[in-house]
This record gives sequence, structure tokens and C-alpha cells, in this order.
Amino acid sequence: MINKNTLKFLKDLKLNNSKEWLDDNRKSYEDAKNDILALTSQLIISISDLDKTISNAYLDPKKCITRLNRDLRFAKDKTPYKTDYYIVLNKNGKNSPSAFYYMHIEPDNCFVGGGVYNPQPDQLKKIRQEIDYAFDEWTAIINDKTFKKIFPSGINNSGVLSRTPKEFDEANQASEFLRMKGFYTMEKLTDKEIISIDTFDKINSYFKTTKPLVDFLNRAIEND
Repeated sequence: MINKNTLKFLKDLKLNNSKEWLDDNRKSYEDAKNDILALTSQLIISISDLDKTISNAYLDPKKCITRLNRDLRFAKDKTPYKTDYYIVLNKNGKNSPSAFYYMHIEPDNCFVGGGVYNPQPDQLKKIRQEIDYAFDEWTAIINDKTFKKIFPSGINNSGVLSRTPKEFDEANQASEFLRMKGFYTMEKLTDKEIISIDTFDKINSYFKTTKPLVDFLNRAIEND
């Protein structure tokens, strides 16, 4: 897993979020970034054994992590740097609309899972149609005994409509999910876990369990 100094760097950056401080602590930044890249490489290898679409994508670890620099063009908050890292393992690249596996690394706020967070209208419409069409399959995925044990919070979302979309009947049995604007799993990890080598197997179990959800969502998104 990651080095405890990586978490320390992110904590210190949050307290000293300026170009001057980062310039003075360039070595700590480089060490943290290389640590995240090493973990990303390990995750790509392990997930490739679970998901051949990841194996066949030949992902570059450098293209799977978010940049530290913030986009300040329209931001009220002018602090120049993010204080976390996202590892995004998406068969079509981290900016693709495809469903993906992810890991978020931030002191006291680490979590892991998979799915889609905020799909665009076209993709969202396809996902809703697939949930309606294959609701028995959808419920089998989310009600699976292992799924419910590993992801007790179930399907997370980035927002919920107040009413069922107009193209579906209000009494639709899938209404709870048709109103969602995102579909993903999320399970938190403590800072102690994130630096423990034993946690790597735990993360693999999270990814393995969320794979049927990722497959379902990608089938929907890719459906013409």
C-alpha cells in the first residue's frame, strides 16, 4: 500500500496550499506522486486478473491518476492544489464516460469502489433503460450476499430526482434506481488500513465484488 509519508505530505499540503510551499517541498511531492504511481501499477496488474477489459487496455499508471493542480478558471477557491489523489481505472481512460474502478486517497477520507459518478444525459438515459429492461439482473447484483456484506451502503448516487423520469411509469418497480443520477459503490478505508500491506487483498475483494456492476453499466452505456 502507500507510504505513511504520502499521507503526511497531503496533510501538510492542506495546511500550506501555496506554490511557494510546494516548491520548497518538491522532494516530498515527487516521493508522494511516485508512491501513488507504484500503487496504481500494482492495482492495474491485480485488476487485470479480474477484468480482461482492463488487461486489454494496457493502462498507463500516469494517465490513471488525477493531477494535483486545480483548475482555477471558474473557481472561487483559489488555492492552487488538490489535497487528494484519485486513482481511476477505466478501460477507456480516466476521462471516458465508461464505468470504472477507483480509489480515493486523502487523509481521514480514503475510499474505494466502482461504477459511474455523474454520467452525461445520454449515458444516464441508457443506464436507466437497462435497469428497467433487466431489473431482475440488476437486483441480483445489488442483493448478492457478498455485495451487501462488502458494500453495506449499497448503490451510492450523485443526486436523486424528486420523481421518476417521465418516460417511465411512476409505479415502476425500479423507480428507486431510475431516479438516481449516478450509480457507484463506495467503502471507506482508515488511514491505518491505507498504509497496511494487508489491505491490498481487501481492495481486490472490493473490485471483484463491484465488477458485475461495472459490467452492467458498461453494457448499458455501450448499447446502441
